[in-house]
Amino acid sequence: MGSFSIWHWLVVGILVMLLFGKGRFSDLMGDVAKGIKSFKKGMAEDDATPPAPAPRIDTTPAPTVLEAEKQTDKQA
Repeated sequence: MGSFSIWHWLVVGILVMLLFGKGRFSDLMGDVAKGIKSFKKGMAEDDATPPAPAPRIDTTPAPTVLEAEKQTDKQA
């Protein structure tokens, strides 16, 4: 009872062919194949090119107003 017989699959296949038509179904499968090829090509290109180095960010804290005043007093 849990599995479908060949007759069930045959009826499902006929309904799919009637709904989508032979041409539309083959076009749809061709588009799916093109999408898979494009995805694989994109994944291969990602592996071939090394990632660009991340920009360096200055992590030193900015001087406060008091520190800036002290530096100007020392210079004077």
